[in-house]
Amino acid sequence: MSETEIAEDGRVIANLFLQACHRHKILAATAESCTGGLIIAAMTDIPGSSSMVDRGFITYSNEAKMDMLGVRRETLDAHGAVSRETALEMASGALVNSRAGITLAVTGIAGPDGGSADKPVGLVWFGLAMTGRETIAQKHIFDDRGRDYIRRQTVLTALKMGIDALK
Repeated sequence: MSETEIAEDGRVIANLFLQACHRHKILAATAESCTGGLIIAAMTDIPGSSSMVDRGFITYSNEAKMDMLGVRRETLDAHGAVSRETALEMASGALVNSRAGITLAVTGIAGPDGGSADKPVGLVWFGLAMTGRETIAQKHIFDDRGRDYIRRQTVLTALKMGIDALK
């Protein structure tokens, strides 16, 4: 899939996610690390998105995750920034610190460096929180086809996760 096709697919998926938010009469928020705001950008590229998008938290550093989302230092120390536990706390923290009814969180290793045997480049943890529901997390390991590819696939996967949660 070319970068143009991924970008177009991202617009389509973002639009479907926002339509689902509109049907449920809820706002969306994001808590993003490895994507650096690409998920919220995909949503806000859609005309009329202001009626379905509340905010995006760009929490690239551990300090930002703690300050903006309430991720606990103990979680980061015990499990690392790229972990199920951190993704869950990011999603929950975005829900608590926004007016959103659904939040999408991502934390991962987009490369080209930073990977290890147990946390390879391409590893991304996704968190999803919704008002009145248990917060969930999913793990994906994307092929290491470069930083842009991993980040774009992360955007698509997060938005699809949101659509599935709103079905």
